[in-house]
Amino acid sequence: MPPVLPRLRALCLALPEAEERETWNCQTFRLRGRIFAMHVPGSTPAEAALWCKAPKGVQELLVGADPARFFRPPYLGHKGWIGLRLAIAPDWPEIEALIRRSWSMTAPRRLAATLPPPASNA
Repeated sequence: MPPVLPRLRALCLALPEAEERETWNCQTFRLRGRIFAMHVPGSTPAEAALWCKAPKGVQELLVGADPARFFRPPYLGHKGWIGLRLAIAPDWPEIEALIRRSWSMTAPRRLAATLPPPASNA
């Protein structure tokens, strides 16, 4: 499986004012200093995951529907964040939608209104 971090990076950094910073041995993607997505490498490439914010109730819905791919991440799961295992055939349009929604939840209202349509359908 090819490395997913470059593709995650491209999706995250395409969003307005997004920046990347390494924290806790993870690549974090931030908007005005606030984290909206994290690439958590795990101890092996097969354990790599994306963590991002999700609206209330979505975490339970996704984990309940597909527990092999989605999980409640430690430390942030109690705040509604969702974890997505990246080793299981990444669905890039779905990943892009999760990242964009998390960014929108982090962005101030006026900035969120400037979000352009999705760049890719791949």
